[in-house]
Amino acid sequence: MAIAVAVFSSLLLCSVFSLGDALSSNYYDKTCPSVEDIVTNVVKEAFTEDKTVPAALLRLHFHDCFIRGCDASVLLDKFGNSKVEKSGPPNLSLHAFFVIDNAKKAVEAACPGVVSCADILALAARDAVVLAGGPTWYVPKGRKDGRTSLASETRQLPAPTFNLSQLQQSFSQRGLNLGDLVALSGGHSLGFSHCSSFQNRLHNFDTTHDVDPSINPSFAASLKRVCPAHSQVKNAGSNMDPSPTMFDNTYYKLILQGKSLFSSDQTLLTSPSTKKLVYQYAGSKKAFYEAFAKSMIKMSSITGGQEVRKNCRVVN
Repeated sequence: MAIAVAVFSSLLLCSVFSLGDALSSNYYDKTCPSVEDIVTNVVKEAFTEDKTVPAALLRLHFHDCFIRGCDASVLLDKFGNSKVEKSGPPNLSLHAFFVIDNAKKAVEAACPGVVSCADILALAARDAVVLAGGPTWYVPKGRKDGRTSLASETRQLPAPTFNLSQLQQSFSQRGLNLGDLVALSGGHSLGFSHCSSFQNRLHNFDTTHDVDPSINPSFAASLKRVCPAHSQVKNAGSNMDPSPTMFDNTYYKLILQGKSLFSSDQTLLTSPSTKKLVYQYAGSKKAFYEAFAKSMIKMSSITGGQEVRKNCRVVN
């Protein structure tokens, strides 16, 4: 029965997503040739004011693409009686929506009714990574914006507590393989995490260990000071790595040292194929950057929308 449910779930997801439908790097060459420059300038301005913007934009794009494809459904505000994706527990800490609003406003002034919010988000995520010191890539364009956004569907997002099997299933349902999983996990080079995302590793881990034995003991002790058991301190947590505003390959080095935050990070060492990639990327920033760019293009090519919104927060 469990296998049947998993297969049905996979078929259902595949019916929502399509890969690379009508996308191209020159999609707006005639209708809005300045779109990339416009988005880049808006992201640069936001980055100047707030160095956490790159992490926020990259996470926004990822959370968008994993629900109904890259259709900007994560940007929609509540409408009707249904709670939207923004209201789902995994998305409550998302921010930097204002950057996409500002970019959309600027793009609409130059090319009204032409560029989708989904494309703007994909471009902004790329620009954010570049500004944080990471690689660049050609963003395929031509996505459409979705008209459906449901908080209940955010349960489909891969959780920080997932093991490798759970992660592999989540990624494969979206046409992404283990190589994409390891490369895209490198996005954890940027940002901050609340205690709730890694508390499972610090307290009552299993029947024989209070703390996850794969965590470096001194690192675990420092995390427990910030995130004591049953703490009600709001917004307590930890940076993803010591340089949370710089995109680099430190994330993979931390995994090898037992100093990664999430179960979903450390689990990359539990398979020979993923472990090999962790070692490769820890030893070569160039190899990581190339793999990350390739996997970002692949992930951002999951499409599923129907329209070009005039306002990224509401359907037309």
